[in-house]
Amino acid sequence: MQDNNYNWVHKDLLDVTQLSREDVICILDIAKSFDEINRRPVKKAPTLKGKTVVLFFAENSTRTKTSFDVAGKRLSADTFALSTSGSSINKGETLKDTGLTLEAMHPDIIVIRHQSSGAAQFLAERLSCGVVNAGDGWHAHPTQALLDCYALREAWNGDFAGKTLLILGDIAHSRVARSNVHLLRLMGVNVRLCAPRTLLPAGVGHWPCEIENDLDRACRDVDAVMCLRLQLERQQAGLLPDLSEYARRYCLDHKHLRLALPGARVLHPGPMNRGLEIADAVADDPNCLVLRQVAAGVAVRMAVLYLLGMHGGCNAED
Repeated sequence: MQDNNYNWVHKDLLDVTQLSREDVICILDIAKSFDEINRRPVKKAPTLKGKTVVLFFAENSTRTKTSFDVAGKRLSADTFALSTSGSSINKGETLKDTGLTLEAMHPDIIVIRHQSSGAAQFLAERLSCGVVNAGDGWHAHPTQALLDCYALREAWNGDFAGKTLLILGDIAHSRVARSNVHLLRLMGVNVRLCAPRTLLPAGVGHWPCEIENDLDRACRDVDAVMCLRLQLERQQAGLLPDLSEYARRYCLDHKHLRLALPGARVLHPGPMNRGLEIADAVADDPNCLVLRQVAAGVAVRMAVLYLLGMHGGCNAED
């Protein structure tokens, strides 16, 4: 594997804020090698043969959970999936006790998605095996940001410098937005945010990015737009009194993309609410990278499991 003997020092992957630019480039380069394997007729490597990966998903997930499962299997690891409905958490067991129970089975890596911010770090501080954060509350989603970064690096021919990305939608409740702002800024991308004021997080004025409330202004001269899923439960919370008004003002359409730079790419972490946050024509446009993001997700998660499985462990720093 072409990691060039990179000195990977992390036992866990909890947040992109723990990564240096060199760490990110290492992950993306290894992911590229795995991306090539994933295009072959036989999509299998013996890299993690004998290793065990536990997928502990306390929140619903299709893309992320399946992606980690496929990633582990393609590296020849044994993967085991656990959900809240099928675990003792449903009987009142604490996260700590569930984590310790899992560790007693000697897994090499636990991938966790949990509704509570900080859940992944809570486990990582108590377990000797590697822990990967697959999304915790509104806090962080590091592998989503890494796969988005991978897809953009591919689309931009490896050149992040001077590029501008617009993140559009429910930013206040988005761990994807938080992780992408930090990671893409680290890689040299200018980040712009656009959302109704009720869907901007407290303290956003201190974030290292531009903020716009008008979508036409926000789209001007951007190289890419990342739409976020509109979390419909926020409407019941009174943050979005009228979905049709939201769609009229913030649904990304081709008329907005004409204000962007030629060939501007569109991303979405999924699942998409078509007609509400992204127009059908944009979602189906050749410049939309949604399916490429899914493919990149497998390669990036293979790279993360590889690094933690082969280089991480009890003696690594966090």
